[in-house]
Amino acid sequence: MSYKTICIVPARKGSKSIKHKNLTKIKGKELIKYTLDICKYFKNDFFSVISTNSKKILSISKKYKIHNNGLRPAHLSGDKALTYDVLKYEILLTEKKFGKKYDYILLLQPTCPFRSREKITKALRIIKNNKRYDSVLSISDVGANHPERMKIIKNNKLINYTKKKYENLKPRQSLQKVYIRSGSIYLIKRKSFFKYKSFVGQNCYGLILTAKESINIDDKKDLIIANYT
Repeated sequence: MSYKTICIVPARKGSKSIKHKNLTKIKGKELIKYTLDICKYFKNDFFSVISTNSKKILSISKKYKIHNNGLRPAHLSGDKALTYDVLKYEILLTEKKFGKKYDYILLLQPTCPFRSREKITKALRIIKNNKRYDSVLSISDVGANHPERMKIIKNNKLINYTKKKYENLKPRQSLQKVYIRSGSIYLIKRKSFFKYKSFVGQNCYGLILTAKESINIDDKKDLIIANYT
């Protein structure tokens, strides 16, 4: 099968907030398996590659028949390793191995377990059929954490983050909609990925997710939320 899209799943071992986070169970299933299930479901739509320095995660991915380029090198496995560099390494290695170049790059982070198949299908359709966009990014509404309500401390004085001189007391429903990256879906054209060295291009489509789809496991509080959602 000739794929146009390559999907990279970065799942290194080690985490400062949660020990062995990608292997932590949510509702009785290891976190990494939620994303591998998505890769298995879309096996005819994109070519998936696991990127990990964990032998156990590598073993699990093999059962899903997910491609790997061996264990990730040490210089790309530390806390300070950039995700862009990890993806660049895996993409170029995979392309060299199979003698081809992919048109689109999909990043699925295993810390987002509750992805919608319909939203991924929509993202793939947009990037392939709409020439206006060079990338698709999943986003979620910031809700009550709106910038107009945020503060910073400067010289021991509390001031507005937006630098406005007045206090905005409008109800949240009256404020302009503001969104934040959800971390669930990053999809970009290959040429834009390497040109801008980013997962987000210059003409990006915002894919709005529900609250559940936007859950991103970063700390123990997120684990509790995910287990009871």
